[in-house]
Amino acid sequence: MGEAIGELLPAAVGVAISPLPILAVVLMLVTPRGGTNGPAFIVGWVVGAAAAGTLVLVLASGAEASDEGQPADWLAWLKLVLGVLLILLSLRQWRRRPHGDEEPVTPKWMGALDGFTTIKAATAGVVLSALNPKNLLLIVAGAAAIAQTGISVGEQAVAMLVFTLIASLGVAAPVVIYIALGDRSREILDSLKTWMATNNAVIMAVLLLVIGVKLVGDAIAGLST
Repeated sequence: MGEAIGELLPAAVGVAISPLPILAVVLMLVTPRGGTNGPAFIVGWVVGAAAAGTLVLVLASGAEASDEGQPADWLAWLKLVLGVLLILLSLRQWRRRPHGDEEPVTPKWMGALDGFTTIKAATAGVVLSALNPKNLLLIVAGAAAIAQTGISVGEQAVAMLVFTLIASLGVAAPVVIYIALGDRSREILDSLKTWMATNNAVIMAVLLLVIGVKLVGDAIAGLST
């Protein structure tokens, strides 16, 4: 199982430091319903990430992801496709970064966060973890990394749990700060919000490029053996 955890780490960290979901939870925390909506978002996030990862694991197991302890050839092709897609997304993010004194552009739906109910906050967590294209690609990569090791179903479940916990650290951190510091957290959260909004495109561009190149490299190595 140690091999699986080592393989899933890059993708899990990639999901964890995705700026947009962190920005969303910070914006929820500074609203009047922050005390309930923030934790609800985390619950939705965990459920979405775990469900998406588990589904990929089930499909990969059914397709025989491991062949006598070695990754199946189709997994190498999957990594190649995922890697190329992540690199293309990286280039897209880089082109969309703010230039000079330009104000960063945030999605219009973020302006409605102060009116979110608890259920909407939880739903947003599910959507941003499991249905966000960038995160979904990383979740697929992480689940594929687990499946290729050929470990038992029980060990796969534990590895998926580790993946989900690591992937949730980024969005959980602002909630922990909010609960621990109360009103004193506002200054910290405001600074985090500004930094995330300003550097979102650059962070994601670098992150997706690094993970994409790694997946392409792993795919080439796998297809060469």
